[in-house]
Amino acid sequence: MNKEVVRTEAAPAPFQGAPYSQAIKANGFVFVSGQLSLRPGDKELSAGDIGSQTEQVFANLRAILEAAGTSLDNLVKTTVFLQRLEDFAGMNEVYSKHVGERPPARSTVEVAKLPSGALVEIEAIALV
Repeated sequence: MNKEVVRTEAAPAPFQGAPYSQAIKANGFVFVSGQLSLRPGDKELSAGDIGSQTEQVFANLRAILEAAGTSLDNLVKTTVFLQRLEDFAGMNEVYSKHVGERPPARSTVEVAKLPSGALVEIEAIALV
């Protein structure tokens, strides 16, 4: 099995220099680390409500998947972490616009806290 690190400047670098990769390609899959509403090069999260934060998360996911040679159309599983489950409808409205006619399997959980006060974080697995 080969393991290839995926890195693009079109998405944020690992959060505060933490020891993880944006994504890893292995055995026909790409495993994308959890993405926040951080724009590439910025040190602070994008301001805004759950909808705007989810849009930025998908921009980051799209950039990383494209760098890995795939796309949002090839998502097979996502995990959504919400600061407040009350934001589910707002997140889901944006989410549904990005996952297409054949949405991936998904888990959505409320968590006690996300980095830098983020409202949403999404990790993903896609076919390459």
